[in-house]
Amino acid sequence: MGCLTWLFERFASEPSRNFMIWRDQPYTYAWLTERIREWQARLDAADVLPGTVVAIEGDYSPQVVALMLALIERGTILVPLTASVEVHKEEFKQIAEVQVVIAIDGNEQSSLIRRPTEVRNDLTRKLIASGDPGLVLFSSGSTGKSKAALHNFIGLLEKFKTPRHSMVTLTFLLLDHIGGINTLLYVLSNTGCVVTVEDRDPDHVCAAIERHGVEVLPTSPTFLNLLLISEAYKRHDLSSLKRVTYGTEPMPEHTLQRIHEILPHAELLQTYGLSEIGIMRSKSRSSDSLWVKVGGEDFETKIQDGTLWIKARSAMLGYLNAPSPFDADGWFNTGDAVEVDGEYIRILGRTSEIINVGGQKVYPAEVESVLLQMPNVRDVAVTGEPNPITGQIVVARFNLFEPEEVAQFRKRVRDFCRDRMAAFKIPAKILIVENEQYSQRYKKMRRQPAATGGTTHESQ
Repeated sequence: MGCLTWLFERFASEPSRNFMIWRDQPYTYAWLTERIREWQARLDAADVLPGTVVAIEGDYSPQVVALMLALIERGTILVPLTASVEVHKEEFKQIAEVQVVIAIDGNEQSSLIRRPTEVRNDLTRKLIASGDPGLVLFSSGSTGKSKAALHNFIGLLEKFKTPRHSMVTLTFLLLDHIGGINTLLYVLSNTGCVVTVEDRDPDHVCAAIERHGVEVLPTSPTFLNLLLISEAYKRHDLSSLKRVTYGTEPMPEHTLQRIHEILPHAELLQTYGLSEIGIMRSKSRSSDSLWVKVGGEDFETKIQDGTLWIKARSAMLGYLNAPSPFDADGWFNTGDAVEVDGEYIRILGRTSEIINVGGQKVYPAEVESVLLQMPNVRDVAVTGEPNPITGQIVVARFNLFEPEEVAQFRKRVRDFCRDRMAAFKIPAKILIVENEQYSQRYKKMRRQPAATGGTTHESQ
């Protein structure tokens, strides 16, 4: 009996239900079950044995999901790689010691290539010896070199054995992201349906929600801000949405309030998770509140010096290319600064992104939330810059709807901020940029060059 027997039994109980809408075509659980069998036969024929490190190149598609499940059941080590990491793929394969690459293209055609690689990493070798399936996820590398987190898949699967609501869910987060994996496993374990989108811009996403009656949208604050800017919600019927979950970065309070106004019928739920520890169960105080309760039966939390620490059963085994981040008792420092109110916490931002102005702490998301309310501001990213007098100064990079003379704009920023935030939080340096300030994962990029291929106007 394999580790997914319980899951396949659920598929068998609902054979005619759709597990996926891909390119507007439905695929049933009966179809998925048959494809898994076909992949098992193909893997047998290709001599892909338990313990093999297998990279899957592709994004959400019926064949990719069938292959993933066949590989988990087989006890291999999965390394999902999407187009978002194209420039890093070879580096990631070397770090993970990939032995087989299975690529599935946009037409669902597959290829299998063997690599002459011997697994030498002690963590991977121990996992292989246990006979359990594994998962390797790479961090975004926004603060340096990407780290490879190795998970025992058994620990990640455990929480999905408890049946929950079956819902139609849009697959916004990518398959090589812990949130994307979590979304997929949640939907499949409850025989729900995943709706895929080829383009994650607001109009395509909203059109898919309307067309397929999507009930759950898991996304990021950056995307929700783009949704507001685009006004795509006015061009599509989003009444089917029952829940919008958001995570991966701090949510600007202004963005949350606006989303609550345009989607009053939907529950807005803040989620929390990391590649290192998995996704925790969460409960927002209310749909328009940034206060959230996180935890669950498999997680312990504590606040130490204003920073969130977590101990999790689903924690990774370790990094393949970095020292273990866990302390002697198994606690993981998330690096997220938080405020506490009883059982609830409010995530202020990464401690590594805190700006120290003359001993005063400035959280970028807090400043961004105010600046996003300014007329003619399409987007803004706030970061710190060294300063010989104050230690650091606050720097704000703006995307505007319409061109504006920088000196006049700088004065307008200062006038707008004067009654809305403390003087030390007001940006001392203003940049107007043309390049977008978010990644392919729709996550704000604060630590990027001021401009890449675009014009930058600066004022101090």
